[in-house]
Amino acid sequence: MKTFEELGVAQNIQSALQELGFENPMPIQEEVIPQLLAQTRDIIALAQTGTGKTAAFGVPVIQKTDINKLVPQTLILSPTRELCLQIAGDLADYSKNVDGITILPVYGGSSIESQIRTLRRGVHIIVATPGRLIDLINRKTVSLENVHTVVLDEADEMLNMGFTESIDEILSKVPSDRSMLLFSATMPNEISKITRKYMKQPLEITIGRKNEGAQNVKHTYYMVQARDKYLALKRIVDYYPNIYGIVFCRTRKETQDIADKLIQDGYDADALHGDLSQAQRDLVMSKYRGHNLQLLIATDVAARGLDVDDVTHVINFGLPDDLEIYTHRSGRTGRAGKTGVSIAIIHTKEKGKIPQLEKFINKKFEKCQLPSGDLICEKQLFNFVDKIEKVKVNDEEIERMLPPIFKKLDWLDKEDIIKRIVSLEFNRLIEYYKNADEIEEPTSSYSGDRERRRDSRSGERSMGGRSNSHNAEVGYSRLFINIGKVDGINPANLMGFVNENVPGKVRIGKIDLLKNFSFFEVPQEDANKVLKSFKGLFIDDRKLIVELSQESQGSSNKERFSKKRSRPFRK
Repeated sequence: MKTFEELGVAQNIQSALQELGFENPMPIQEEVIPQLLAQTRDIIALAQTGTGKTAAFGVPVIQKTDINKLVPQTLILSPTRELCLQIAGDLADYSKNVDGITILPVYGGSSIESQIRTLRRGVHIIVATPGRLIDLINRKTVSLENVHTVVLDEADEMLNMGFTESIDEILSKVPSDRSMLLFSATMPNEISKITRKYMKQPLEITIGRKNEGAQNVKHTYYMVQARDKYLALKRIVDYYPNIYGIVFCRTRKETQDIADKLIQDGYDADALHGDLSQAQRDLVMSKYRGHNLQLLIATDVAARGLDVDDVTHVINFGLPDDLEIYTHRSGRTGRAGKTGVSIAIIHTKEKGKIPQLEKFINKKFEKCQLPSGDLICEKQLFNFVDKIEKVKVNDEEIERMLPPIFKKLDWLDKEDIIKRIVSLEFNRLIEYYKNADEIEEPTSSYSGDRERRRDSRSGERSMGGRSNSHNAEVGYSRLFINIGKVDGINPANLMGFVNENVPGKVRIGKIDLLKNFSFFEVPQEDANKVLKSFKGLFIDDRKLIVELSQESQGSSNKERFSKKRSRPFRK
């Protein structure tokens, strides 16, 4: 293993790294730093988040900066405000012993006038989000004509967020002979297009395999009925008393709903999604980084650029459709040499994604059984006892208060006191799991799921109205509803929609989502109640139709329900 000195890092930067706790270079730093210092023109670096990328490019660009030229010499583009600030802060730490260097973070949601004033005074390194930088370019308040190094950090994330045109515009403003470093966790086709357009024979550095998951992350999954996913989430969280995690959801509504439920159930949780203002986002992230929250419930877009090193668990509340998104999610844990766990809570129709993910990230998933209530209570109890054993006692502060306490409790022996302390802490948890039903794993096989999907597709193609080839399970009635995938519906929000509009809790069985309509099953005794509750309801200006599934009703229905919707499903 090499040292930073052997990589050619200057002594004043080495001393700053040592103060920050850097002992030896990480693999990505060992590969990239000497190449950048040696003026290698173009580099593609493929590595997971949390592998030390910021120092890999930050150290050499600081060292290459000519302090006497107070003009932008290095441009670093990042996808989000949070990552922009994180990078700028890290570069400030690495350069604390470099006199006169100026680093400016440029991002939206902050005063543009303040950024303009700093630019006019002169800066050496700009760390920017694409949108705000283009705004400054259009105002003619920033010039990139002296930039010799461009870094695209988390390039795949920037492309996912739709910054392709912005990157094109920005790169057209920098000299053609500049060096370019592209960092990415995955290598989608869009990245290849950028490299062909803007790079000349780039050096490719890969830490691990392309698209491979982080080495320190264990991948597991639990399979449950769709209706039991929230209960499963609570069991998983309760089983890990010291969890410090991120729960990823697919939609903003689902994110907020899950966060609200967890808060109501007494968990230290909050939501992070696109409907929040920047001030709200900053507050949530401040609480999370300060460990005042145990769980951050987030959408993929909101969590982009999230840089927290000590996340213990990532929980997927269902798997994403894009395999690369799973790579980014799981990369939020197991960072900076620490270990982490990526958990997926899935239902039977998602099971087929597991082998695809295993192949994509080159990792095996472990199938786990949900812990029983007894096991959870035992785990929580011993964690509590461990805290009691390790707590630091401030004798001087509490000494004067102890005599009346001892007198108050002197009629209890040691065992009674221990029992009461434990009961005080755990009565609620014990009572909850004493009455909680065990969550059963679905019994239908994966081959059965494939068969049902095939039937659903053929039913949608023939689509003679509100019938298909399925028979309802014994004791259940099969209902038709005129909303489908094109409306943005998924099993979770369909179940929530039914139970929010039907008095009393309704157990929902099998759900089949088609393009323009869907089928769901309810107990026979609840069917009439459901039909009555939905009578006369509208979604936006469209009448909602819920009725018993029946045989084909002709082509007029096909025309009616295959019409493209103009708005997504919402309550």
